[in-house]
Amino acid sequence: MKVTYYGQSTIQIEADGKKLLFDPFITHNELAKHIDVTSLKPDYILVSHGHGDHVADLVTVQKQSGAKVICIAEIASWLGKQGIDNVHGMNIGGGFNFDFGRVKMVNAIHSSALPDGSNGGNPAGFVIYSEGKAIYFAGDTALTYDMKLLEDENLNWAFLPLGDNYTMGADDAIKASAFINCKNIIGIHYDSFPVIKIDKGEVAEKFLTAGLNLKLPAIGDTLEL
Repeated sequence: MKVTYYGQSTIQIEADGKKLLFDPFITHNELAKHIDVTSLKPDYILVSHGHGDHVADLVTVQKQSGAKVICIAEIASWLGKQGIDNVHGMNIGGGFNFDFGRVKMVNAIHSSALPDGSNGGNPAGFVIYSEGKAIYFAGDTALTYDMKLLEDENLNWAFLPLGDNYTMGADDAIKASAFINCKNIIGIHYDSFPVIKIDKGEVAEKFLTAGLNLKLPAIGDTLEL
C-alpha cells in the first residue's frame, strides 16, 4: 500500500490494486500547480465534506476517470444534479465493503456547505481497511473525544490536519494521536493559505518529543504505508 500527497488534504492511496483519491483540490492550490490534474485516474474518490478546498476538482476528476464517489448522502444528491450517478452515499457510523476493502464513515467536527451554497450534510472522516491495514483519514476536524472510539482499531497510519485556524493544530493533533492510539501520522490541511501555514521544524519537533512518527511529504511525493 502506498500514498501520494497532492497538497492540502488531497491524497491518493493505492490499495489492493485500486486508486482511492481523497478530497481533490489541486488546480486552485498555488502550491500544487506542478500537478497535472488530467493525469489522475482514480477508481474511487472519497469526499470528507463540501468545502471548495476539498471538492474543487471533484467533478472534473470524476468525469475524466469515471471513478465511484464515496461521500455523505447530501453530497451524493448534489452530485446527481451535476450529472454524476456513480456515487455511493453513506452516513456517520456506517460501513460498506468495496472491492478494495471496507470503508467506515466516522465523525468529524467542522462545517460543510458546497461551493454553490447547497447543503453539504455533516463533515466526516473515513477509516479504510485494506491489505490487512487500517488507515484513518480524519478530514477537517477539531479534536473530538469521539476519536477515542478508534483506539481499538489497531490503526497503522492516520492522516490528521495540522494547520489550526479552521481545524485542529499540531498540539491537538498530538492529543488526537493518543486518542486513536496511532503513532504513525501524516499531516494534511496546512500551508495552502497564510492562516494555516505551519513551522514544519517546530511541528516535527513536537511530534518527535511526543514519541510520534510524523511525515510531512512534499507535494507529489509517494510514501509506502
